[in-house]
Amino acid sequence: MKFLLLSPLLALALLSAAPAAHAQATVKTKVKPAGQPSVKTKTTVPDEPPVVSPPDAVIDGKANALTTNMQQNLGLTPQQTEKVRVINRRAVEQVEIGRLRYKSDPRKLAGVVESAGRSRLEALKDVLNPAQFGKYQRKREEKMGVPNVQGVQGNAAPGLGSGVPGGE
Repeated sequence: MKFLLLSPLLALALLSAAPAAHAQATVKTKVKPAGQPSVKTKTTVPDEPPVVSPPDAVIDGKANALTTNMQQNLGLTPQQTEKVRVINRRAVEQVEIGRLRYKSDPRKLAGVVESAGRSRLEALKDVLNPAQFGKYQRKREEKMGVPNVQGVQGNAAPGLGSGVPGGE
């Protein structure tokens, strides 16, 4: 007896849930050219997993840490800080999306990172004053291990001598 009472409720629940799931995979279009009857089409799109994007909290956290570090080390004004925060967030977002999209293709990921870094550097050049940008560049070179002009003029390669006559 209970089964007879519950079965219509169960059937109703299943029927109401089925169209909702089906509606996500169906695309309806309606086209009405001028002076002609409307044409309706219904296309079923295969269910694909959504494109995974990094959580905003991760992006914001990394961008805020970069900005705070720059604010402390470069003495940014409040206006500069906000502009730098936007620049940093955009760059971090590009890199994080690239990491997710190209995790199996390091070459493409390196291209995304390079592009994001270049655009970030150009944007920072417009926000920072020359002294701040110079200091930023020096710190960046130290951190990344990029030799500066003085480093290139360092010691000669072993076995080649000092380059100074009689200096060996």
